Amino acid sequence: MKLKYSTLLFDLDGTLTDSGEGIIRCVQYALEHFGIVENDMEKLNTFIGPPLLHSFNRWYPQFTGEDLQEALRLYRVRYNDIGMFENRVYDGIYQLLDDLKAAGYRLFVATAKPEMFTFPILEHFELDRRFDKVYGCVEEIGRLDKADVIRHIVSENPDIDRENTIMIGDRNHDVLGAADNGLDCIGVLYGFGDRPELEKAGAKYIAATIDELRQLLL
Repeated sequence: MKLKYSTLLFDLDGTLTDSGEGIIRCVQYALEHFGIVENDMEKLNTFIGPPLLHSFNRWYPQFTGEDLQEALRLYRVRYNDIGMFENRVYDGIYQLLDDLKAAGYRLFVATAKPEMFTFPILEHFELDRRFDKVYGCVEEIGRLDKADVIRHIVSENPDIDRENTIMIGDRNHDVLGAADNGLDCIGVLYGFGDRPELEKAGAKYIAATIDELRQLLL
C-alpha cells in the first residue's frame, strides 16, 4: 500500500540513527555528578528522543531547577566531545532516503535534538545532503519540543500542504507533535518506542521495520 503523502518529516534519534549508546552514556555521566549510578535501561531508554530536561525532571523530581540545568550542561559536555558520534545509521536508511528523493518526495528532518548537535551529526554520517532542510530545537528562541519544531517547519515553508505531509518517528512525542500541527504520523518500531506507546498516542500507521516503511512510501 503506497500512501498519498508527498512531504516527509523524519525524526532523527531512533528513526534515522541508533543513537542510544551515546545518549545513555551521557545521561549516566551527568547523573554521576549527583552521586546517582543509574543502570535501569528501561528508564535510560526513555531519554532517547524527548527533550532532555523533561526526562531529567520526570525521573529525578528531587532535582531543583539548578540541578536540571547542571545535568543538562554536563550531558552536553560529554555529548559534544564524544557522545554524538557513539551512533550509527540504521541499515537501509541511506538507500531508502535516496529512493524517496528519486521518487520526488520532499524530505525534512524534524528532531527535538538541539540544532547545534543535529547539523554536525547529519554531516558526519552524510545524511545532510539527502534532505531538503533540517530543523531541530533552538532553546534561545523558544523552539523547545517536537511540536514547536514542526510548527516552525510549516510556518517557514508555506507551500507545505498539511494533508500531504506526514511525520515519521519512533516515540509518542513524534505522534503528538504531529497531531498538534494537524499532521498524520507513521510510528516506527525499530527505534526506541513500542507499539502500545505509538498506538496510544494516535499513530495513523505503524511500520515495524525499514522495509515496511519502504512499502508504505514507495
